[in-house]
Amino acid sequence: MFGMSHETFLLLDAVVTVIGLIVLITKFKFHPFIALIIAAAFLGLTSGMPIGTVIKAFQDGFGGVLGFVGIILALGTMLGKMMAESGGADQIAQTLIRAFGKDKVQWAMMFAAFLVGIPLFFEIGFVLLIPLVFIVARRTGVSIIKIGIPLLAGLSAVHGLVPPHPGPLLAIGVFGADIGKTILYGLIVALPTAIIAGPIYGTFIAKYIPGHPNQELVDQLAREPDSADLPSFSITLITVLLPVFLMLLKTFADVVLPEGNLARSFMDLVGHPISALLLALLLSLYTFGHKQGMGSNKILKLLDASLAPTAAIILIIGAGGGFKQMLVTSGVGDVIGHMAVNAQISPILLAWLVAAVIRIATGSATVATITGAGIVVPVVGMIPGVNRELLVLATGAGSLILSHVNDAGFWLVKQYFNMTVAETFKTWTAMETILSIVALGFILLLSMFV
Repeated sequence: MFGMSHETFLLLDAVVTVIGLIVLITKFKFHPFIALIIAAAFLGLTSGMPIGTVIKAFQDGFGGVLGFVGIILALGTMLGKMMAESGGADQIAQTLIRAFGKDKVQWAMMFAAFLVGIPLFFEIGFVLLIPLVFIVARRTGVSIIKIGIPLLAGLSAVHGLVPPHPGPLLAIGVFGADIGKTILYGLIVALPTAIIAGPIYGTFIAKYIPGHPNQELVDQLAREPDSADLPSFSITLITVLLPVFLMLLKTFADVVLPEGNLARSFMDLVGHPISALLLALLLSLYTFGHKQGMGSNKILKLLDASLAPTAAIILIIGAGGGFKQMLVTSGVGDVIGHMAVNAQISPILLAWLVAAVIRIATGSATVATITGAGIVVPVVGMIPGVNRELLVLATGAGSLILSHVNDAGFWLVKQYFNMTVAETFKTWTAMETILSIVALGFILLLSMFV
C-alpha cells in the first residue's frame, strides 16, 4: 500500500495510532477509556482487518483482561479500605518510626510505605499515609520533603514492580509470566531501588527544597490517632502480607512437588491471586473489622463505598486490553517482534523503552504498561530464553519514568506538599525517574543470574 511493504505499512499505522492516542489524551483531553477505544478501532480498520474481526478482537481483549484484573482490583481495593478505616497503616508506620528513631525517620517512612503499599493503589496509599507525613514532620521537626520523598518512593516502587498491583498483574497475563517468581524478583528489585530514590535522594534534595506544608491541610489531616484503638502491628502485617505469602507458597509447591500431587493442587488453588486476595479480605473483615468493634452494617457500607473510585481505572484497563489485542491480531506486534530480533535489541531494554515513551507522552502508567506489554509480547516467542518475569518488571519500571504535568500524580504531590511546579519537578519527577532507571539497572543485573 502506498508503495510500502505490508510490514512497513503496519508499523507506520501503529506509530500513527499511538501518536493519535497520545494527542487525544493530552491535547484534546479525551478520557483514556474513550481514546483507547477510538485508537483500537482506527488501528483495526486501517490495518485491513474485517469489521467483524475488529469488534471481536476488541471484545476478547477487553474481557480477557477484566476477567482477571477486574476481580483483583475489586478485592484489593476492599482490603485497602478495611486497612485504612481500622488504622492498620497507622500502626505499621508508628511501629517503624519508634524502631528507627528521629534521626532515621525517613527510612521508617519508606519501609512503612513499602509494606502498606503492597496491597494498595498508589493514590489510595498516598491519601492513607500523607497524614502521617504531616504528623511526623510536626513531631520531629524534620523537613517534610526528607520524610515525604521516601514515602512516595516506597509506594511508587511497589506500585510499578510488585503484584498484586494491576500494572504488574496485567503484564504477567500478557507475557504469561509466573506470578510467584515475579513477586520474588519484584521485591528484590523494588527494595534497593526505593532506598536509592527515597531516603538517599530525599535527604539530598531536602537540603535545597525543605518544603512548607499547607497549614490548612495539616490542620485537617494531621490528627493523631489513638494507638489503643489500632490493630496490633503483627496482626496488621499478617493480614496485609497474607496474599503475597500464599502466592509465593504456590510457586514453591510448583517447584518441589510433582504435578498431580494433592498438596500442590491445593496450593495452586489458594495461591492463585484471586483466591489469595479473597482469603486476605475475609481475614481483614475480622482483624480490621469485627475485632476493631465494627458492625456488619458498617463493614458492608465501607466495602460498597470502596468500589466506586475504581470504576474508571477498571474501564481504562479493559479498553487497554482491547487495544493490546488489536496490536496482536492486526499483526503489528509480530512486525515489531521481528524488528527487535533482527536489530538484536535486548527484550528487557525494549520493554522498558516502549513503556517509558508511552508513559512520558500520556502520563498514564497503566496505559504505558498495557500498550508496552502488547507491543513487546511477540518478542517472547521469537527469542529463546527470554525471562518473562523480568519483562514484566522492565515494563513496570518503564511506566514509572518522568512523571510530569500530564500525570495526575504530579499535581497530587504538588498540592499536598505545597510546592511550585519547578520544585515538584526537582523532587517528585526526579524521584520517579531515578526509580525507573535504577530499577532497570537492577533488572539487567538480575538477568545475569536468573
